[in-house]
Amino acid sequence: MPVTAGRDPIPSEAAHRAAVQTLLASYRAIPPQATVRLAKKTSNLFRARAETTAPGLDVSGLARVIAVDPGARTADVGGMTTYEDLVAATLPHGLAPLVVPQLKTITLGGAVTGLGIESSSFRNGLPHESVLELDVLTGDGAIVRATPPSGPGDSRLYRGFPNSYGTLGYATRLKIELEPVLPFVALRHLRFAELSAAQETMDAVVTERSYAGERVDYLDGVVFGRDECYLTLGRQTDEPGPVSDYTGMDIYYRSIRRRSTDRLTVHDYLWRWDTDWFWCSRAFGAQHPRIRRFWPKRYRRSSFYWKLIALDQRYGVADRLEARRGNPPRERVVQDIEVPIEQTAGFLDWFLREIPIEPIWLCPLRLREPGPVGGPRPWPLYPLEPERTYVNIGFWSSVPAAVDAPGAANRAIEHKVAELGGHKSLYSDAFYTADEFAVLYGGDEYPSLKNSYDPHDRLLDLYAKAVQRQ
Repeated sequence: MPVTAGRDPIPSEAAHRAAVQTLLASYRAIPPQATVRLAKKTSNLFRARAETTAPGLDVSGLARVIAVDPGARTADVGGMTTYEDLVAATLPHGLAPLVVPQLKTITLGGAVTGLGIESSSFRNGLPHESVLELDVLTGDGAIVRATPPSGPGDSRLYRGFPNSYGTLGYATRLKIELEPVLPFVALRHLRFAELSAAQETMDAVVTERSYAGERVDYLDGVVFGRDECYLTLGRQTDEPGPVSDYTGMDIYYRSIRRRSTDRLTVHDYLWRWDTDWFWCSRAFGAQHPRIRRFWPKRYRRSSFYWKLIALDQRYGVADRLEARRGNPPRERVVQDIEVPIEQTAGFLDWFLREIPIEPIWLCPLRLREPGPVGGPRPWPLYPLEPERTYVNIGFWSSVPAAVDAPGAANRAIEHKVAELGGHKSLYSDAFYTADEFAVLYGGDEYPSLKNSYDPHDRLLDLYAKAVQRQ
């Protein structure tokens, strides 16, 4: 039986319906000539966008878990619900989303329209693949229910919505699958002195879903250098025992180099990367023991670090400091890319030579549902091949900027990834030409989807939003 999970005394379903009406009223209040955008104070995007004075969509009422059905292993959630709130509602039932992106304030709607990934993606795919149905406010102001082809709703929008980044519409409600989880996760950190050996082992674990006779439920990795790479294998367990805590003075990613095994509660495992935003908190001094001791624990989370980044972007603090030291400005290199697994070691070798940023995150993935033989790819705006393993490679830092070639490092990465048959996520800076972009992100299908669900161009075009930063 569904369990409601509202934050207020109004029944969650009724509150959600009222929130949708508020959303529709805010849509109608936006002038016809103005671009429709969200009125949203926070974001996990790293690309700038043009300022606007037009009112935005009021999505304030869509950030709630509507219901959890433990028997059916499903959850109904508003489109702006964060994974932090969803996990808090599902774990008491021994359930979790099939894929929980690493950062607490990523929303369900954001992970589906912008893609998300985590260490369960080698067996569960990407977040949009566990969506059973979703309601979308499309560009023409209609609420459309989208479902897989086997369902009663609009399957074309269901397939086209992932990686559309709000250019076809915004999710108001999603119904997703959940999976059973045990209370703890036992970890093994495997060290490799050669990138090719790590690639080979990762490929074998993805195929077998086990290592050395032990089941593997979670799989990711960290590269600290060409001769120091780790794969972390996680296994759910209900065995009692001591657990580590990386929300205080200890730092998770550093522990990978110090110990070969570890144990976390499943809650702390799901959020192991959020406390220090992987390793990016070091840029703010939050990993220095003397500073960390007095850094309020409630501010040791990705959402707070993101606010500091936003202030830097607005006022150019980092570039001003570099200029005072006599250094050139720095180019932000904040990207997640995917390449076929057999290209992983080759890409990393090139990257560490040409763009010397470390650490680097690794996360293998495979689509859950193979597309029909000879038929269209299941997710046209991010066309990964069914029954093929890819590796997400994440790197988040900066390099000295080339004065005469803006974005040179990012452009080089784009060219290399395309050369290796991969893609990159569009949450950060992109520099593709319009023709290059069309080949990688939807081809002829995107204009057709845009014409169907946003015929009057109330929403930005995907290229305009992701590359031109309008």
